Amino acid sequence: QVQLVESGGGLVQPGGSLRLSCAASGSISSIYSMGWYRQAPGKQRELVAVINSCGNTNYADFVKGRFTISRDNAKNTVYLQMNSLAPEDTAVYYCRVTGALGYGRRFTSWGQGTQVAVSS
Repeated sequence: QVQLVESGGGLVQPGGSLRLSCAASGSISSIYSMGWYRQAPGKQRELVAVINSCGNTNYADFVKGRFTISRDNAKNTVYLQMNSLAPEDTAVYYCRVTGALGYGRRFTSWGQGTQVAVSS
């Protein structure tokens, strides 16, 4: 009932930048939080950044000052601007959205993931 479409991943050199996007669609009444998580090979999925409906943000310590999360409520889209990328940022990045459907039922949806690779 809720679909998330991610885009923007790819291969970038150390020090480079990428911008991820995640658009939510479906029978959505409201969106609460929108966030980005990542999972590197052999590691657990971890929070990168999250933004709530008021625009308040929270970042993992390892991305503070380098990544910026933002959202366009009119488009039900969340963005992650990633600057000063390093090889340790290599991972599959997942979008996660929480909200409510048209009939009031709450939902939590995950995107399919987009690969980010940082290498020279």
